[in-house]
Amino acid sequence: MTCALSIFAIVALIAAELVMQSQLSWHKFGLPFFYKFNIDPDTHLPVFWDPVNGSFYALPFLYGTLVTSFVALLIAVPLAIGVAVFLTEMCPRFLRGPLSFLTELLAAIPSVVYGLWAIFVLIPLLREHVSPFFIGIFSAPVTVKLFGWTGLVGDDGLFGGVNLGLGLLAAGVILAVMILPIIASLTREVMTAVPHSQREAALALGATRWEMIRVAVLRNARIGIVGSIILGLGRALGETMAVAMVIGNTAEIHRSLLSTGHSMASVIANEFSEATSDMHRSALIEIGLALFLVTILVNGLARLLVWAVTRSTPARVN
Repeated sequence: MTCALSIFAIVALIAAELVMQSQLSWHKFGLPFFYKFNIDPDTHLPVFWDPVNGSFYALPFLYGTLVTSFVALLIAVPLAIGVAVFLTEMCPRFLRGPLSFLTELLAAIPSVVYGLWAIFVLIPLLREHVSPFFIGIFSAPVTVKLFGWTGLVGDDGLFGGVNLGLGLLAAGVILAVMILPIIASLTREVMTAVPHSQREAALALGATRWEMIRVAVLRNARIGIVGSIILGLGRALGETMAVAMVIGNTAEIHRSLLSTGHSMASVIANEFSEATSDMHRSALIEIGLALFLVTILVNGLARLLVWAVTRSTPARVN
């Protein structure tokens, strides 16, 4: 009981320390800390994070975290579900073990290794091949004529601006690689928990193999799959090192995915050791407190959804 309660004590102590250390920033900026900004009188541009003048607003870090996490989910979820369906329903027995091991091995690779791989492999690939392809599509006259009203195409759209390789898109892609094994492994567990009688019933009624997977497996496992996606989102929200190495680290908000930015975790990693004032340090700790609370809520919701599917599943003997 003492060992179990110590876990709650550690979490409570972390939360209490974050709350106490962020009081200075909270009392000065309040809730507008997360959505307000100042206007530079000379350039008339928004100023969010200004350590020199002691003005701190976290909106660009929230924006960068949400955009990179959304891009990561957009890429990783279809791939992860495809991997899980193949391993559970279609993969030959002799290949299932090695593929499962390699998929789970991706989750064990250190974050800094992913960051180095992104710098030397991913960023040149995006800069020279992927980004020019999407720039051509989103800036084509036909695309601009049809979808110009959305504001997502053209020179100031999703793929406008300077193509540096670094930026929100690179951070989203590296996050997708990092959360793919988590979503795939949990989705596979949830799909395995679906009783075989459901599969047999669908096949007996004349369903094809894909109809059986879609109707009997994926539909019954959808709550747990959503839980695994949310758990992957929790990992993406809190990822630090790899994102800090490829996102560009600028406290700005741009519509283009090719532009540089910042995330909540990366700004803490980059600036905490260099914070010279108490207000600067308190503002960074307040960002950490927000990230801590969001991560706990996201992971708790994900675990609840996964448990809702697997709670009645008997133990399996491999």
